[in-house]
Amino acid sequence: MNILKFLIVGFTFLLSNKKDVPTKVHATVYNAVPEQTNSDPGHTATMFELDLSNPYKHRIVALSRDLLIEYPYGSQVLVKGTKGYDGIYNVEDTMNKRYKNRIDILINEDMQIGSWPDVTITKYK
Repeated sequence: MNILKFLIVGFTFLLSNKKDVPTKVHATVYNAVPEQTNSDPGHTATMFELDLSNPYKHRIVALSRDLLIEYPYGSQVLVKGTKGYDGIYNVEDTMNKRYKNRIDILINEDMQIGSWPDVTITKYK
């Protein structure tokens, strides 16, 4: 019984002291249009309703499915290294299952597109 208690206390300590370590990812951007989403571009994977006249205002990022374990829906991430789109984003969408270790930043159609292979994301909230 003492060993089990020791293990539980130790595990709890490790979890509570876990630092939010940045994750290196490849970042791209996407628009809320059927060609780049699904047949319902007005909603994210979490059914968040987008303002299609200005989707960027929501500060939404889609993550590849492997990243959703560490950064689940509803969490916020700090994105660094995009040269223009750095900042805090809400995890509300999912990328196609063929992608691994990637994020996609939702932008307006009139904004600059880009692809950045050396971006870091860190849990913000």
